[in-house]
Amino acid sequence: MCRNIKILYNFAPPTTDDEIDAASLQFVRKVSGMTKPSKANEEAFARAVDDIAAVTRRLLGELVTTAPPRDREVEAEKRRARSAQRFGTAA
Repeated sequence: MCRNIKILYNFAPPTTDDEIDAASLQFVRKVSGMTKPSKANEEAFARAVDDIAAVTRRLLGELVTTAPPRDREVEAEKRRARSAQRFGTAA
């Protein structure tokens, strides 16, 4: 499940809230072992996703680098190439 969490730092254009929320959801799913919580756990699950997203936004806002921003298309091509090598399919 966590393979779906992508690097979010140092991109041009910057990481979107949707990308942060998706990564936070994947993290909480992995940690909790649930893809969809029961009604009894729904509130705690949603609160955890919100908390992780807030911390992630703060982290991304505070990190400092001198490296040039990553290109989204180049990074996507690298992911496709790794996937093709791993699963033996054409990219």
